[in-house]
Amino acid sequence: MLASTRRREIMHRLVTDGYVEAKALADALGVDASTIRRDLDALERAGQAQRTHGGARPTPGATAKLPYSMKEGERLEDKAAIGEAAAARVSDGETVILDSGSTTYEIARALRHHTGLTVITNDLRIAKYIAETPGVRLLVTGGELLGSVFTLVGEHAIAFLSDYTVDWAFLGADAVDAEAGVTNMNTLEVPLKRAMITAAGKSLVVADSSKFGRRALAKVAGLDEITGIITDSGLDADTSRQFGRKIIRAEASNH
Repeated sequence: MLASTRRREIMHRLVTDGYVEAKALADALGVDASTIRRDLDALERAGQAQRTHGGARPTPGATAKLPYSMKEGERLEDKAAIGEAAAARVSDGETVILDSGSTTYEIARALRHHTGLTVITNDLRIAKYIAETPGVRLLVTGGELLGSVFTLVGEHAIAFLSDYTVDWAFLGADAVDAEAGVTNMNTLEVPLKRAMITAAGKSLVVADSSKFGRRALAKVAGLDEITGIITDSGLDADTSRQFGRKIIRAEASNH
């Protein structure tokens, strides 16, 4: 299990249960206690957890999502390939919603050569990048900030999106399952993701292959509610078949 996957699971348990015991985590995740201690130390440094004797509790306002600082460097080639595949579907002059996340950030980077675009986002890192990209009109949703992940959520953000009709929405996902559909660990983000789908003519989920075959706490959408899912070439054939024609594979470049 990747450290980022393990820490994502720890955050999920922290937020769900309100406390985690280091020994129980080590047993459940099949690693030694020193590994769990390093994980908890890293989450504490990121401001997501408070260490206690023998375990940890979540900091006030912590979410089950890993902070950008912990996930921005993982699976970079896969995310870049997904970003390029997503951007290739967008034509000059179209309007695009970019959900928050490190994979949708790669879409923003891949869109930099397009012209006449309008980009709507609830991600402050994406907003900063687009603001520095010439020739792109930027709209930011507003709302309340989930600080460690640079994400805006809440009723103001949802109301903002209800005023727009766009060509594309690209959504991140914590988990993708053939039966459960697209699910998310943080319930605060779900209504906004659904508003993005409603606003868009076509909605594509972008998720690397590690997200498949898993279920998170809150349902975002069934497979029938989205246009497709862009993932990397690492998704195995058996899993891919479960999703039929919804799967779009992105091939990583060799340079």
